[in-house]
Amino acid sequence: MEITNVSEYQEIAKQKLPKMVYDYYASGAEDQWTLHENRFAFTKILFRPRILIDVSKIDMTTTVLGFKISMPIMIAPTALQKMAHPEGEYATARAASAAGTIMTLSSWATSSVEEVASTGPGIRFFQLYVYKDRNVVAQLVRRAERAGFKAIALTVDTPRLGRREADIKNRFTLPPFLTLKNFEGLDLGKMDKADDSGLASYVAGQIDRSLSWKDVKWLQTITTLPILVKGVLTAEDARIAVEAGASGIIVSNHGARQLDYVPATIMALEEVVKAAQGRVPVFLDGGVRRGTDVFKALALGASGIFIGRPVVFSLAAEGEAGVRKVLSMLREEFELTMALSGCRSLKEITRDHIVTEWDSPHPRPAPRL
Repeated sequence: MEITNVSEYQEIAKQKLPKMVYDYYASGAEDQWTLHENRFAFTKILFRPRILIDVSKIDMTTTVLGFKISMPIMIAPTALQKMAHPEGEYATARAASAAGTIMTLSSWATSSVEEVASTGPGIRFFQLYVYKDRNVVAQLVRRAERAGFKAIALTVDTPRLGRREADIKNRFTLPPFLTLKNFEGLDLGKMDKADDSGLASYVAGQIDRSLSWKDVKWLQTITTLPILVKGVLTAEDARIAVEAGASGIIVSNHGARQLDYVPATIMALEEVVKAAQGRVPVFLDGGVRRGTDVFKALALGASGIFIGRPVVFSLAAEGEAGVRKVLSMLREEFELTMALSGCRSLKEITRDHIVTEWDSPHPRPAPRL
């Protein structure tokens, strides 16, 4: 079967992967309302295309924190990629580099920062969880710096792990042949079996629940790398992030894996963008499966988007070639959307190019007499 869109990889991954692994990647928290809403909310945004504009040349390039990339489509941090494919994060790093875009490596990767750096050149960010032992955190940040990573994406929505019922049912744990590579030498690389989710038990034991805004300041004392705050959903927190010295904000609900019944990220985006007032770039993470989704996010003020599940599903299906194909398909769809909307560069994509369900109150139907 010829793959013609990003979503088709999910079904292939479901057939290829063990149930425990597929469910870990695919599932959300509790009722999974937000999981479905992350996708469905994009259908509430329609285009207002402009016509008779010369779109023979289209420029999708942009800069993120000063780094030039080929398109505003980047790779989000997704943990445990070697469960999907033996090459795991190596394959993802090479695919991102070939596409001229940014890969974000998870703290809980099955390849270390040094191993990912060894795959060759590329712009890479490092996603950070803050452990109770701050020496572990400082050590990890220094290693990421030495390995040439260009920014820290601090995940702020996980003081505890969300209730992922599929993982509880499956007694999820890391397969015995894999470790959390960044923590291997620190006796923190293994995940014990538990009566529920092995990952939930690991998080309860290791992750610092006392994490607060003062720790964003603390992080700035141990690294010169720019810090992106990942997990912002409200204007209030966007304003505090800017005041705390964040270099950027990632609007994220953790792939709908943390608190259920939070808004889809595309619904929360505009509020955060308005609160940031252009002082820092705002990015969207969650639910993007089409080039049309990328355009909608940029029209609502995002400086770029990150994709997560499409990467692990395509990795499971076809390894590095699958990830390359996902990036290529999204790029082509996005370029086509720009052309058909009458936009030749990213700066030409404006709020006027879309209309949303929440833009104006819906007229009520006339009462029956």
